[in-house]
Amino acid sequence: MKRSGPGRTTATHAPVRTSKLPPVRAFVALGANLGQPVATLRTAFEALDSLPDTRVVARSALYRTAPVGVSGQPDFFNAVAAIDTTLPARTLLDALFDIEARLGRTRTYPQAPRTLDLDLLLYGDDTVDEPGLEIPHPRMHLRAFVLVPLAEIAPAATIPGRGRVADLLPGVRDQAIERLPD
Repeated sequence: MKRSGPGRTTATHAPVRTSKLPPVRAFVALGANLGQPVATLRTAFEALDSLPDTRVVARSALYRTAPVGVSGQPDFFNAVAAIDTTLPARTLLDALFDIEARLGRTRTYPQAPRTLDLDLLLYGDDTVDEPGLEIPHPRMHLRAFVLVPLAEIAPAATIPGRGRVADLLPGVRDQAIERLPD
């Protein structure tokens, strides 16, 4: 990996490509609040870059945030990755779940603390509404822990039906979020 600006890293290698389809730019949110969350997020970035037909093209800095909608949990550490992939959205989501499981994620109850959470935020300009897969992520526009790191790496990105990421930031300014030093 090499640095390409504050908090951003780009891959210095490209995984072997098996698809002839043009890649789609997708965005993945990363979060963790159990175990060693910072180390887990770094490992998750590497795991994303190792997926077949996928490469990480940008990653945000790490941010610390309070849990949303629950109390009594440790703070979260969050980031967003931009990836180019030829994996179909459902296959990509399944791969994200596999990475979560490999890094110790268990799904005990909704909004439980977790070693790793990977959310597929955007998949090109696609909108998808299928059981277990909703793109864009239905609550991403309401969460500073998604919008702030996403705006860092892709301020002009558009959330279908919501607008430009940079234009949505004022709506989450009341949510505490702290960028960690690089």
